[in-house]
Amino acid sequence: MPETISQTGAREERKLVPGPILLLGAPGSGKGTQAKELMALWGIPQISTGDLFRANIEGGTELGRKVQAVMDRGELVSDELVNDMVEDRLKRPDIGAGYILDGFPRTLVQAAWVDGHLASGTGTLPVVAVNIKVSYNQLLRRITGRRSCTVCGTIYNIYLQPPKVDGFCDLEGTPLVRRRDDTEEVFEKRMREYDALTAPVVEHYRAQGRFAEVDGEETVEVVTAAVVQAVARLRGQE
Repeated sequence: MPETISQTGAREERKLVPGPILLLGAPGSGKGTQAKELMALWGIPQISTGDLFRANIEGGTELGRKVQAVMDRGELVSDELVNDMVEDRLKRPDIGAGYILDGFPRTLVQAAWVDGHLASGTGTLPVVAVNIKVSYNQLLRRITGRRSCTVCGTIYNIYLQPPKVDGFCDLEGTPLVRRRDDTEEVFEKRMREYDALTAPVVEHYRAQGRFAEVDGEETVEVVTAAVVQAVARLRGQE
């Protein structure tokens, strides 16, 4: 049976050598969701600083002990320590075809480290950045509208994907809960931090020309397709 257009497209997408990809976007833009879609498509790992923090702390590594000490003091983890954790992760053999940086670099200091680290590697492709753009009001609705089931873990959104019965899980019938940090006050604080620290990273890569922007308000599938097309274009593999 002949291949459909979608099957042919999927086959071509898998031929793409993605290299290092930086997913940018404000809190609630869907970076984590898109990272998982791309991992499944290309078979490359997602490198999240949050995951690295947890893995190093739980594993009792030297880096983990340093991070724990900083957090116990109520301080922010330094750029240098974050860079060290990412560098350690990049020594693993599973990054040969590429990897997805999610939540890193978060600052211009970290971005400079990424650029320098990759430039020093023989045969290493440069990082390309894709910004997932979502309006402020949509981000606010995504964050403050989230509700989850404590039994099955299903996540709803009272504005965008509400349950059939207000306040109750469709599958379990149990009351839905709201995370303590899914409030407008916390969201506004996170956005101020994003504007101060990470928005300049977006402009850094935009100025270098290794940058693309996609509409993050489309469906997950449409956004994934747009990200794939953007990476192919940036890699000259369209």
